[in-house]
Amino acid sequence: MARMVALQQNQLSFSPLASSLSDFSGTRLHTQLQLKRKLWQPKGSFSVSASSTKKILIMGGTRFIGVFLSRLLVKEGHQVTLFTRGKAPVTQQLPGESDGDYADFSSKILHLKGDRKDYEFVKSSLSAEGYDVVYDINGREADEVEPILDALPNLEQFIYCSSAGVYLKSDLLPHAETDAVDPKSRHKGKLETESLLQSKGVNWTSIRPVYIYGPLNYNPVEEWFFHRLKAGRPIPIPSSGIQITQLGHVKDLATAFVQVLGNDKASKEVFNISGEKYVTFDGLARACAKAGGFPEPEIVHYNPKDFDFGKKKSFPFRDQHFFASIEKAKRVLGWEPEFDLVEGLADSYNLDFGRGTFRKEADFSTDDIILGKSLVSV
Repeated sequence: MARMVALQQNQLSFSPLASSLSDFSGTRLHTQLQLKRKLWQPKGSFSVSASSTKKILIMGGTRFIGVFLSRLLVKEGHQVTLFTRGKAPVTQQLPGESDGDYADFSSKILHLKGDRKDYEFVKSSLSAEGYDVVYDINGREADEVEPILDALPNLEQFIYCSSAGVYLKSDLLPHAETDAVDPKSRHKGKLETESLLQSKGVNWTSIRPVYIYGPLNYNPVEEWFFHRLKAGRPIPIPSSGIQITQLGHVKDLATAFVQVLGNDKASKEVFNISGEKYVTFDGLARACAKAGGFPEPEIVHYNPKDFDFGKKKSFPFRDQHFFASIEKAKRVLGWEPEFDLVEGLADSYNLDFGRGTFRKEADFSTDDIILGKSLVSV
């Protein structure tokens, strides 16, 4: 049988910055930009009363999206269990999070340890516990989801984290939820999961983020730029640099995930979730510099076809236009992103990279190849 445990505090220490930092909830943000924020809470009329308290399972929840989502759900009064392999601490005190808030969260969050690919364990443990709602944050393949559905025949809602990467490449942008999808994309497993949910007749909602950024991001999105800005290095950007992309803050994404919970308007629907504005690659480099208080960056453009980087990636984004419309989520859910791009990047920098914490060490090897050839060409 699965063992359910209420977690004790597992506090991590963080060295403070000399400058003033934003707090975890986004209440304060004092940088050179003198930006102002509202309290980080779901907007609009969405609220949860005691009578609507749900028993919720989050598949994943200790790395990035789930860290913020689980806190919102616990704060709303739900009973929340994280299903993880137990390789990472189930809770950690986040930068700027008060001792009281962390103690409250730690005393209420539950943990179910297991491997989601052990389908028999998933079926037995989930059916024994019973859950009203499942948030699947880390599912990649449909066959990882089917045992969950089999174990919970009375499931009220399955909320899935898909990806805007499922859309077929198009000359007509932004991508809308009704656009053609690519069955051969590297996110085809997520697409197949959406099809499975539809075929099973369960009450489901699928969220398709574009690029996600924010504190604790394990993908080298803003961190890639911050490493180069801190080192005072030029920023190599492929092609013209005017390719347009889109980033959404993880806290805005977490809010969207909460707003679809128990929402009849979200039943069997797909929603794109990201930031309000689109940005060019060059513009993103400048936004990162502004957010971190760095000087205007030196940008070097290069032709990717002139280089062979082997298996290494020289740039963290698709070398193409890639952005999606969030109008459906705004119209149907009443959801609005609260972070603009520079403000959100400052939040990420102050709560993470600016404190000396990051997921990957700096690797400038591809930069040196690009810059070396550029210097010779000049």
